[in-house]
This record gives sequence, structure tokens and C-alpha cells, in this order.
Amino acid sequence: MMKLYGLGPTRSLRALWALQELDAEFEFVPVNLLAGENRRPDFLRLNPAGKLPVLVDGDLVLTESAAIVMYLAEKYDAKELMPADLRERARAYRWSMFAVTELEQPLWRIAKHAFIYPEDKRLPQDIALAREEFMAMAAILERHMDGREFIVGDKITIADCVTAYVVDWGNENGLVDGCPNLKAYLERMYARPKAPQRIAEALANLQPVA
Repeated sequence: MMKLYGLGPTRSLRALWALQELDAEFEFVPVNLLAGENRRPDFLRLNPAGKLPVLVDGDLVLTESAAIVMYLAEKYDAKELMPADLRERARAYRWSMFAVTELEQPLWRIAKHAFIYPEDKRLPQDIALAREEFMAMAAILERHMDGREFIVGDKITIADCVTAYVVDWGNENGLVDGCPNLKAYLERMYARPKAPQRIAEALANLQPVA
């Protein structure tokens, strides 16, 4: 059985979403980042970067949440989370990459300079710049979603599993308040029966470090 090493509210939610949409059998293995479990030798053997999520499927050890989503969609291709049509598949790749590069990176910068870096290394001005960059890129997706239910085609795809999480992350930072299409998209996506927790709920459910 596959194992997913993760922790809400991290990008593990992306992989969890794909697994649930695909009705895949898997075991979820929690890794407490706050307790430093990601720095233990046994976990570092799976991912030397010490980051989540990690998918273990037999002798395959796969990191990077978007790659995990894509692998799972290919593995369970009958579920059509990966579009069968080449052009639709290209669009799904395009928007997935847009999410992890243009949307996610400024959010990481905000997080790093808000609380991850030591205080003496935090740059408040970088937070302001990152917020501007995210909002500019979110505006592109906002226009794309005008009249659309899903990012690509007429059903959920890898692009949605990858992107909905990062849009929710932006929402937690108050950066999509001016994007009604994205706000409505979030509500639709997280109303799905197999959707994971939203970031705020997953964060609230974190167990304190003993």
C-alpha cells in the first residue's frame, strides 16, 4: 500500500486531494514538522531536503507535491484526473506550473519573511513586494476563471488539485479578496465530497508539540 508522509496544512493537502479524488488506497503517515521529525535520519533518507509531502509507492520514493499529483493521475488514468487529450493535458501542465511558480513562490517569500526566517533576517519590504507579485499573477488566473467551473475542461484535473491549495493559501493572506471568481472557485472546490481540509482548518487541528 502506498504511504503519504505529510502534515496539514502543508502542501501535503495537494497529494491528499489527488489520492482521495482517485479513491486510491494509501496510508497517511504524519510527520510533525514542529517537533523536528522531518530532520530525523529515517525521514531524511526519504527526502534529504526534509520537506513534505513524500509519497512511497513500492520502491518509488517521490517528493514535490505537484509531481506526486501528476504521478498519481497517470497511475490511475481511468479516473481522468489527467486529461486524455494532449492539448487539454498541456493546459493542465501549464496551469499547474503557473501555480507552483508564479503563485506559490511569492507566498513562500511572505511566509519566510513573516515568521520562518530569524527576526534579524526578515525583510518587511520583501513581504510588500511579494504581495504585489502574487496579486498580479492571481489577477491572471481570475480572468481565466471567468465563466469556468474548473481550470481546464469540464471536470477536475491535476491543475485543480495543485492550484486550489495555493489559492487558498493566498486567501489566508487576504490576497484574493478582490478576486470574486477565485473566491467562488475555492468554495466550489472545497465543497467537493473528497476535498481535503482547507488550510485554516488543518492548521487549527495541528497537535501541539509535547
